[in-house]
Amino acid sequence: MDVSEFSPDASGTANARALQRAVDQGGTIHITRPGVYRIAATIHVGSQTALIFGPGVILQKTAEAGPFTYVFLNKGALTKTHDENILIEGLHLQVNEQDVPRWDIPGLRGQVAFFCVRDLIIRRFRCYDLGPQQFCIHVCTFEDLVVEDVIIHGKKDGVHLGSGRRFRISHGVFKTFDDAIALNAHDYDTANPELGWIEDGIVENCHDLTAEHTTGFFCRLLAGGWTDWRPGMQVQKSDTVISQGRLYRVCAQPDGRIYTSSTAPTHPQGTVERDGISWVMLQETVCYHVGVRNVVFRDITLHKPRIGFAYLFDDDRFSRSVYPGVQPPSQDNIRFENITVTHAEPVPLLHITTPADVIRVDRARLRHNPIVFTNRTPDFDLGPTHLSLTNCTFTAAGGFALVKVEVTPKRLALRTAGSIVTDPTFRAIIEDDTGAIAVDSDLPGLGPR
Repeated sequence: MDVSEFSPDASGTANARALQRAVDQGGTIHITRPGVYRIAATIHVGSQTALIFGPGVILQKTAEAGPFTYVFLNKGALTKTHDENILIEGLHLQVNEQDVPRWDIPGLRGQVAFFCVRDLIIRRFRCYDLGPQQFCIHVCTFEDLVVEDVIIHGKKDGVHLGSGRRFRISHGVFKTFDDAIALNAHDYDTANPELGWIEDGIVENCHDLTAEHTTGFFCRLLAGGWTDWRPGMQVQKSDTVISQGRLYRVCAQPDGRIYTSSTAPTHPQGTVERDGISWVMLQETVCYHVGVRNVVFRDITLHKPRIGFAYLFDDDRFSRSVYPGVQPPSQDNIRFENITVTHAEPVPLLHITTPADVIRVDRARLRHNPIVFTNRTPDFDLGPTHLSLTNCTFTAAGGFALVKVEVTPKRLALRTAGSIVTDPTFRAIIEDDTGAIAVDSDLPGLGPR
């Protein structure tokens, strides 16, 4: 495809026009001349398109024509029409301080953003200057997604996923202030354009690098649940309701304000205000519960002293994942294989605040990294959990709180087998006040009880 007008010597506006013309023709576009190419507008990518950037090619986001949100966006995102068979390979993106907190599509906030897409591959991606507002790669409502060979440094989420199925994130190196990877089936009203299960995935061969400051997790698994609209119900920012076969969400400031809804949202699209509440029509695919299920994490190295994996419900002024009185969803069949912790801080490997049926940890190498069960909303019944740790290596000395249960009641069946202990003084401890834990363990300090 001819992109002769796309040049390191051209303006960002001229480059955006030239690249868009090439992309509009579909097919495979090769950019091979090394250099920094300014881009001053969103490139809209359609189906059956491959963009391949050679070594030394850098795309620099510029504001010469005014600020804009997305560097790349699929064409169907604007109309909720699926695009398919898209490849972006070799992209080295310079955000260049163009971190724009304005979402042209409500909830979609990636520098590289795809919404309603099938068969998407992002490969050999680099970004070293991610800002504090926009996610780096943001994909929602997808099928068959591959994100591989990525290096992302910066202040916001590296790879942020919403609703979708069949995905692989592999060979990733992350140095992010916020989450390296977010699997957010539920989310803030400003952080995903649709809600739905995230399922059938693999996250493998990734490193979470240490940095001076941190928040978030290596991977967040965020679930939620809501109910049908009813007159007089009280809602806050990010609450979701079902009305006339559609999902609607409250768009508001994160000020903790509670609104009383007397008029049902019924509009077919966009945002409409009722009773002082701004309702955005989210989607016509109705569901009452969402979460993460059937996902494998393997060959992960955690260098950064923060929680590795968090099963979460939000419950704050930005969002409450589960509407009061709704039974929370369970995040099931999550497996962790060959997880290595290199830092020395006593932060949890797993932090679990949602129901989960079975959690399997195999071949992990742990230091002072417990598995913690807690509950930010005490009226939830978190149900029973089977926790299995097999062939794991424990390097701590002295007493080690392997499992901490900070929620009552919590029914837990713990089994360990094939354990390796490197220090003769090691003793595993369970911190639990419920008395409802069944243990079958080969670890010193534990045993059948």
